[in-house]
Amino acid sequence: MLGAAALCSRAAMRWGAGLVTAAVPKSLNLTLQKKIAHVVMTMPLPQTSQGFFSFQAYAPLRKVWDRFDVVAIGPGIGRDASTLKLARQVILECPKPLVVDADALFALAQDIHLLGKAKGKRLLTPHAGEMARLAGHPILDKDNVRRKEASCFALCHGCVVVLKGHHTVVASSDGKIYVNRTGNVGMATAGSGDVLCGMITAFLGQGMSAFDAARYGVYYHGKAGDRAAKKHGKLGMIATDLYEF
Repeated sequence: MLGAAALCSRAAMRWGAGLVTAAVPKSLNLTLQKKIAHVVMTMPLPQTSQGFFSFQAYAPLRKVWDRFDVVAIGPGIGRDASTLKLARQVILECPKPLVVDADALFALAQDIHLLGKAKGKRLLTPHAGEMARLAGHPILDKDNVRRKEASCFALCHGCVVVLKGHHTVVASSDGKIYVNRTGNVGMATAGSGDVLCGMITAFLGQGMSAFDAARYGVYYHGKAGDRAAKKHGKLGMIATDLYEF
């Protein structure tokens, strides 16, 4: 889903990242360049015969970690077996702060213990269904339950958790919790989460702690959504409105 990569990358630029590079399966590089802003670079990587990221993409990625301050993985990558293996390897080995979103969370849920062995800070951005998969049990949609689940997971696995939804919860591995009050139902639109991933990644890249990057990210993401709703109405909002506001 190249649109997810484009939304995430453009949001990161809009929220202050000085330079963004989007990795892409090599046969899709020109297509992504047409979807993405001219200010975003692309990095074509090895792919499977079906056009997904191949596990072989890890070797060239490993050689360039030092070029980046922060990495995000997940938006639009899909669930090909080789891609999921690549995602788990990145989650384990990437030495940079890493935002784990979307299908990378699906990959992580298959081996949750990777978090305890990871070589850098990890920030997870699951919605309720993804959180249930990571935790291994259903999660009731109640504020007190969501706070408890996010906090327990962050403490247990040494990461920051952004449990998205109404009153998004941010929980850190040292027990800090933030509950967000900005935003509206119009933000439940395709691509909204990809924009949030880009925002949080940009804040991390500017030197914020993982907890601060997450809580400021969800706050301003919601504020942008509230401004967009005033202009377009909640029903008519689309994800690109968020980074324009």
